[in-house]
Amino acid sequence: MDMQVLVAAVDKDVDALAGQMNLETEAVIVNQCDSFGYREYLHKGKKIRCFSMKERGVGLNRNTALMHAGREILLFSDEDIVFYPGYHRTVLKAFEENPDADIITFNFKVDPTRATYYNKEKRRIRWYNYGRYPTYAAAARRESLLKANVSFSLLFGGGARYSNGEDSLFFHDCLKKGLHLYARPEEIGQEVYRESTWFKGYNQKFFVDRGVLYHYLYGFMAGLFSLRFLYAHRGEMLKEIPFGRAYGWMKQGIREGKRRS
Repeated sequence: MDMQVLVAAVDKDVDALAGQMNLETEAVIVNQCDSFGYREYLHKGKKIRCFSMKERGVGLNRNTALMHAGREILLFSDEDIVFYPGYHRTVLKAFEENPDADIITFNFKVDPTRATYYNKEKRRIRWYNYGRYPTYAAAARRESLLKANVSFSLLFGGGARYSNGEDSLFFHDCLKKGLHLYARPEEIGQEVYRESTWFKGYNQKFFVDRGVLYHYLYGFMAGLFSLRFLYAHRGEMLKEIPFGRAYGWMKQGIREGKRRS
């Protein structure tokens, strides 16, 4: 098997990015900046293909990278990831050991405030736990994604209309199409901490956007899952906002999602 890393970047020096990320494989870098262009170069003997585009949105970025990908195994990534030496051998070995796996997620060292998961053992990813995983943790068989006809939402994520959730929607669609998702305990890199490009606090937009997302994820159960979400995170998110107000904003988002469906 061979593999590529698909890198989502914004306003980066693509010539320096391969070295900064410690890439050891081929890569497709999509850089959202103020110009259009294409260039390629070799890094450690591997081809790095770089596409520049003015349009914004992480979903558009990842879809563009998928469109230009050409290897059997694709490892999604962000510009702020630094891979450990030999990461590609770890990823390819995991797919060799799990021939039925279509997508496998791995561990990364991240800032504690951004940690939503840590795989302690090999496990299947199911409907009850897929929402905790970010896209940059995932590697996929290219052929599986093409056969399932899955892609990333253009409505959600940094640079899109709604602030986040493209990761959950992607894994949701993969499960819906019958793909097999696994989590592995190996750690293959670390995140360089940076300020979030979309999070501006637990304000009205945050809860409305979350409501829209829950409509797409849970349908007629969105209201119930909204209550569960608020109750589970009340200590962190509801220090200054009453529970009822936050729930009202989420219901507003659910209604907005219904109008868009």
